[in-house]
Amino acid sequence: MSFTFPKKEKLKSKKLIEQLFAEGKSVSNYPVKLIYLKTAHDDGSKIKTGVTASKRNFKSAVKRNRIKRLMRECYRLNKPLIFNNIEGDYAFMFLYLGKDMPTYEHLETCFKLIIKKLLTKENHENVD
Repeated sequence: MSFTFPKKEKLKSKKLIEQLFAEGKSVSNYPVKLIYLKTAHDDGSKIKTGVTASKRNFKSAVKRNRIKRLMRECYRLNKPLIFNNIEGDYAFMFLYLGKDMPTYEHLETCFKLIIKKLLTKENHENVD
């Protein structure tokens, strides 16, 4: 498992994003929230992922882009935790809900906790 984030793993389909927000389940650890949905992908990728930061909380595009860049980096470096422990195809959307600029270290701890919550939630649902 490599630490790359190729184009085929990026969530870009408008239909899939709308379906994700309409039907998806969520896990959160303030200031990051994960919305996920089990779904099939045409291109053979196991997981499609997107990140977003609210324009309401961050008027400056520079700040929004910095937050999204940090979140993509956190996902990229912690991706093997998800890929090695989850079955099936998923769509993920990571939302930044905070109002302050985060540090990378804070985001990384949030990501690890969210991934841990996701894995426990999904593994319990698979057992039932």
